[in-house]
Amino acid sequence: HAFIPIKEKKKAKVSNSVPKQTPVPAAPVVQSKPAQAVASLTEDEYNELKRNCGSGQHLWSVTVQFDESNPMNSVGGIQVFAALKACGSILKTVPDFDALYEDEFYPTVVYYLVSDSDAAALEDVAFLNDVTLSTDAREVTEASIEGSSSSSYSSSVSSAPVAEVPAAEVPAAEPVSAPVVASQTVSKPAASEKSAEKPKPQTAGSGHSNAAGSILRVDSKRIDSLLNLVSETVITKAAFNQQANQLAEQQLQFQNLDVSFKERIHRMFEQLPQYLEEIHSGKSVKSIQAEITQEFGDIYTIFDSYEAAFKSLVLKFRSSTQNLGRITSELQEGVMKIRMVPISQIFSRFPRVVRDLQRDLNKKINLVIEGEDTELDKSVVEDLLDPIMHCVRNSADHGIESPEVRIAAGKPETGTLKLKAANEGNMINIDISDDGAGIDVEKVKAKAVSRGLIHPDKILTDQEAYQLIFQPGFSTAEKISNVSGRGVGLDVVKTMIDKLNGSVAVSSQKGVGSTFSIRLPLTLAIIQGLLVRVGQEVYSIPIVSVIESRRVHLSEINTIDNYEVLNVRNEVISVLRLSRLFNIPVSESGEYCYIVIVGSQNKKIGIMVDALIGEEDVVIKPLRDQFTNSPGIAGASILGDGSVSLIIDVSQLLDLGVRQEIDAQQAAVPEGV
Repeated sequence: HAFIPIKEKKKAKVSNSVPKQTPVPAAPVVQSKPAQAVASLTEDEYNELKRNCGSGQHLWSVTVQFDESNPMNSVGGIQVFAALKACGSILKTVPDFDALYEDEFYPTVVYYLVSDSDAAALEDVAFLNDVTLSTDAREVTEASIEGSSSSSYSSSVSSAPVAEVPAAEVPAAEPVSAPVVASQTVSKPAASEKSAEKPKPQTAGSGHSNAAGSILRVDSKRIDSLLNLVSETVITKAAFNQQANQLAEQQLQFQNLDVSFKERIHRMFEQLPQYLEEIHSGKSVKSIQAEITQEFGDIYTIFDSYEAAFKSLVLKFRSSTQNLGRITSELQEGVMKIRMVPISQIFSRFPRVVRDLQRDLNKKINLVIEGEDTELDKSVVEDLLDPIMHCVRNSADHGIESPEVRIAAGKPETGTLKLKAANEGNMINIDISDDGAGIDVEKVKAKAVSRGLIHPDKILTDQEAYQLIFQPGFSTAEKISNVSGRGVGLDVVKTMIDKLNGSVAVSSQKGVGSTFSIRLPLTLAIIQGLLVRVGQEVYSIPIVSVIESRRVHLSEINTIDNYEVLNVRNEVISVLRLSRLFNIPVSESGEYCYIVIVGSQNKKIGIMVDALIGEEDVVIKPLRDQFTNSPGIAGASILGDGSVSLIIDVSQLLDLGVRQEIDAQQAAVPEGV
């Protein structure tokens, strides 16, 4: 295996240079754990973190107090981590990031990050309803650490960075553990002195410490494959250089032939008066025609040799271009595979979670895991834990019945909860299914009516009723518990999956069971997009969200209650004009337009555009600063001609489009009408 340094926004680890602490054997009691307080940074630690600050950025510490009464308190630290990632690079957390991923509650967590935001903005981002109690963001300066290198609170935890070493070199008997209460620990100075001797490696040429990077273990065969592709790229580059030289020669030859052609034409025109005089003097036209053909007939064939050589060069160039396209695709796939990690990194956490749920809910649950070797991008894996965790808890509490109920229904007393992952093209499907009671549609409708989400007379299909459970604050639990009842959960699943450009669907059969199906792209860096033109602007729509596209006459678009709609196979679909949403001037002279029908969460909307350009692989570039929160825009991409194409966020468009469309139409109506 080869170790490949990858620059990422990653965690810093607890230093091995301080005495390790081993908890005294005793049953852990979460309620008795005091608030974790951050140890003051030493000057060396401050300087190491400060090195990661870029131009205009500052080093901040954000202290967050969490609500212990939140039923999802054990994942609150990860939720705030995900929220703060949008503001900058998180270099360090206390407790350590690995400890936050354990199913354990920490009342206080401190995040060290570099950002160009101010304190108020960081506090607002870190404050999550029903999750946090308070947030405190302070800039870490050299003055703030003076004289505090050895001071700490009585319950302080270690905060020094750790040297990055391969997992195989860490002694199995002495793992780096999560921070624990000082009064329940004993020191092991001998082990810490031994680990302190290990030097801390730097990422070559990056200028960053390990706080901003990590090491991926990569199969050497994948590196060899990349080297082979690079060698093919060098060969193709040489072919293009040779063809460029041949093209230059062809250009010179064309210029010479062009000069010769013009000279012959000029001579022919100069001799025309002489030919006319000879005709007037009685010379036959046929003889004059023969003279002209003999002297200037080769003008027709002057470019023949050039044309044959040019066609041959075009064929070579086309062949080299196709070869380069193949190599680029394989190189892209190879580089993506380097970042691929097995989803077992997430699935391996759930046996313990299910055991805890069995104990808390007094149920018998058998966890079945399939496809744990399925690989996906490391950045996607990091954001998948929360959604899958919520789905598993929901299936265990709402889906699987108690042993007595299952036996009475003729089922085995032990319920089955299955986690399954599989690749499908450039997408990954994750199913969380159970053989429980299924979703009671009537109960969901009744709860939605009582909360004012739907009208009592509204007729819903089963699939529409299933989507109601993703509404914020929605829960069918009869009483509030540590697992369910507060309505915090499935709305988080929908929000986070939407951010990953994925989709989540629910299927259920009463008395048989339910399945949550999550569909995600393998990587967030490159997507397939449908390029469309609106006015003079080009936009990219993720192809995974496109259902179909149609060319329609403007007369086919009707207006119902200020909504523009289109009838597609007896289904009424709302139409959104991108030109009106983004204030793009367009010509209204055409009789036809194109409608791209996109869908997410079983909702559909038609996007009106002027032209369809085609399908293309799109490299996503995130937008920064004032563009970060632009509604309806997920990012940008640079096209082959160097122009910028904005990428449409379909999920935001579904929520935002109709409302703005109505406002724009009402604003366009003259007063008094």
